[in-house]
Amino acid sequence: MSHAVFLDRDGVLIEEKHYLHRPEEVVIIPGTAPALKRLMDAGYLLFIVTNQSGVGRGYFTLEDVAKVHQHLKREFEKQGVRFKHIYIAPEAPDQPGRGRKPSPQFLFDARDSHSVDLSRSYMIGDKLIDLECGWNAGVKKSILVRTGYGIKTGRKDPQAIKKALVVDDLSAAADWILREAHKGA
Repeated sequence: MSHAVFLDRDGVLIEEKHYLHRPEEVVIIPGTAPALKRLMDAGYLLFIVTNQSGVGRGYFTLEDVAKVHQHLKREFEKQGVRFKHIYIAPEAPDQPGRGRKPSPQFLFDARDSHSVDLSRSYMIGDKLIDLECGWNAGVKKSILVRTGYGIKTGRKDPQAIKKALVVDDLSAAADWILREAHKGA
């Protein structure tokens, strides 16, 4: 079975922008691509798991989200980074949906479709719902980055994030994951 890193999109891979839906607005957080490449080179499958409630709220369409993701994939592929799959929950928070975080459903889907061992995998996000998604799926560790909403999340409810690892950014998360893997080798 494979191991994986599940990543929230906004505030983790790219700068947080209010209801981002245009490719030209995408700004990749510095250091992200090299960090992801190190994880890939170490054998981790990469998945994006993103709530895009702007679709459910009627602010933009799934086609807009697809254009952003095509742009994002092209930019990362230039640096040798490939995502195994991008899971999108387009529902607004008050709408029913099977994959909207903190639901672990998309991580279970990856487990079933790509033979991912969740107990050897990680979830990285900037919000409590990202961490909860990982915990609900039984990942080895949920990691909070201080990019995007991460600092605010840590301050808002420090008790709720106690069992998470908190790091500055995705590069620091990758460093930690790779050190942990080395310890276990």
